Amino acid sequence: MFVLQSRWKLENDRAVYYGLRNKDHLFENEVRLSKKQRAILLSLPRELEKGEKDVLGRRLLGLVAVEEKDYRPVPKSLSEARFCVSCAANDFMIPGLEFDEDGRCPICQCQEETKALRSLVPIMNDFPHAKDSRFDVAVFYTGGKDSTYLLYYLSKVKGLRVLALTWEIPFMSRSAFLSIEGAKRSFPKVEFLARRISDEDLRRVYRKLYELSENTCACPSLAYVLFYPELVSLRVPYFVAGNEPAQILGLYFNHMAPKMAYRFASNRGMNILINIGRVLSFHPPFRPGQFQSLMTMKQLAYGDNPLKNLAGYRNDLVSNVVEAIHEVPALVAPLKRAIRSSSWSGHIPSFVQVDFDAISGGHYDWREVMGLLEKEAGYVVPSSAGKGLHTSCKIERCKEYSQFIRFYEMRSRMIPFSALEMAIASSGRNLSREDAIREIEEELGFSLEEVEECAIMKEYIGK
Repeated sequence: MFVLQSRWKLENDRAVYYGLRNKDHLFENEVRLSKKQRAILLSLPRELEKGEKDVLGRRLLGLVAVEEKDYRPVPKSLSEARFCVSCAANDFMIPGLEFDEDGRCPICQCQEETKALRSLVPIMNDFPHAKDSRFDVAVFYTGGKDSTYLLYYLSKVKGLRVLALTWEIPFMSRSAFLSIEGAKRSFPKVEFLARRISDEDLRRVYRKLYELSENTCACPSLAYVLFYPELVSLRVPYFVAGNEPAQILGLYFNHMAPKMAYRFASNRGMNILINIGRVLSFHPPFRPGQFQSLMTMKQLAYGDNPLKNLAGYRNDLVSNVVEAIHEVPALVAPLKRAIRSSSWSGHIPSFVQVDFDAISGGHYDWREVMGLLEKEAGYVVPSSAGKGLHTSCKIERCKEYSQFIRFYEMRSRMIPFSALEMAIASSGRNLSREDAIREIEEELGFSLEEVEECAIMKEYIGK
């Protein structure tokens, strides 16, 4: 008896795999089907005749169509899951996760090949003092551990003039609110600026986003929309991101960013070509990070570049946020004006990344960082003290649940971000495997039953 292997789904003229495959076939998640092949696969489960096996061929037989004894059931809980021997990855939180003969997941198999994939924007750990602005750098500050660490590094360690920008979301956790107040006391030289979208407009955005993604997570995209015009008018030279390494690398394993995207910022030839185009069109040439900043804002204002989608690299998370933002055109209009004016004037804040591993002595250890920030930055550890991921939001578990259940049920091809981040962090030793597994079991939203935090989100949007 032959059956359709788990995590393979027939979609139009293709068989699509919902999972993360081993290194040698990492992104080979689609197989184009002939009409005969599709008809045979649709007829499963049943015995196959030799002629039908020949039609399927070696590419489909044993991969998509398998004998019943080779069928891999999908775990229904963490207790049933198979874990990677080297990190916290498992085939419950990432259903369809493959393992090599040594029991390692694809993330660990690819560790050597991906160690250089540090950032999608230029990396800068040192910054000059600005000559024509009150600020040397700006950061988006949420009150979470990562943005607090970035604020601590730029202000206290490097002594820079920092503009800390906070988008006040309705779901901000109490620990994040208290951490922001603690940071104001700890960093008297930092200027804090907060913005809040009206509840009426925000609900319109959130309702559309919930319709598309089944959650309302719009960070940091909406913050970019709110604050880019401010950065341009103040002539802030650098807009600094401080994402933990696991978040950056997660885009690669989610097939949202190819390797070349991580190398683009340092590709001298490509940047020269872009600047030749700028000069020929009477625009000032880009400084490092300005191209990335402008493209990020243009994506939010005008949507994804069609060529990106044709190449197979689509970030549904951002695309859905973009569509939701456009429910309120008044939010987007100032952004479009700022894009046009900054492109012509050259006053584009450079989008750059601080390498958390490098500034932490080699490894960004979540537990050590939280202890440092308590002492130096007025940081308040969340009530779920063991939680290391995304500590500033009350509905983070709801986002994790919705991403997980959509992927588990093969309604979205996006692997849950937190699942990849926990695996990558424990593989790269930013977090111990034991601590990561405990956090997955006790703190995160990987569940087949809706988590209670979803009620907070639904109440706000009136669902």
